[in-house]
Amino acid sequence: MNLRLAFFIATFFKIGYSKIAPGTMGSLATLPVAFGLAYYYGFCGIIGGVLIASVLGILSIGKVLTQTPHDPSFVVIDEVAGQLLTFALLANHLQNRSDTWLIYLCGFILFRFFDIFKPQPVGWADRKIRNAWGVMLDDIFAGAYAMVILYLLFVFNIIN
Repeated sequence: MNLRLAFFIATFFKIGYSKIAPGTMGSLATLPVAFGLAYYYGFCGIIGGVLIASVLGILSIGKVLTQTPHDPSFVVIDEVAGQLLTFALLANHLQNRSDTWLIYLCGFILFRFFDIFKPQPVGWADRKIRNAWGVMLDDIFAGAYAMVILYLLFVFNIIN
């Protein structure tokens, strides 16, 4: 992968260059992708999206890190993978439905919460794994936390 393509992917089509909260903008830009994947393909679509974003993220971030310090703010492909993972357990419920805006809003807020405050092991991955895997892994952990809480909110009929 050449360096220009690596930066393009790592910034999720240059969204990471946003001057205002690039991580939040990357997560926000992921919501239409999550909606499309869940609506048409359910669980398999969301998991496929997570896997594609993760593989592309590891490859592109590895290249970007040869030119930058660890986890620069403009790298947001990790937010894409984590934000998508947030919706995995509810993906089949979201399939073929367009009336699920509250689930997407709650999933977005939950993911951003865990990504910003970094409870363990999110913080551990962010601080201790100093390569492309670490950049991706902290957001995958944050997405897993958000996924479980979102699922519990749904199961207990707090959202649906």
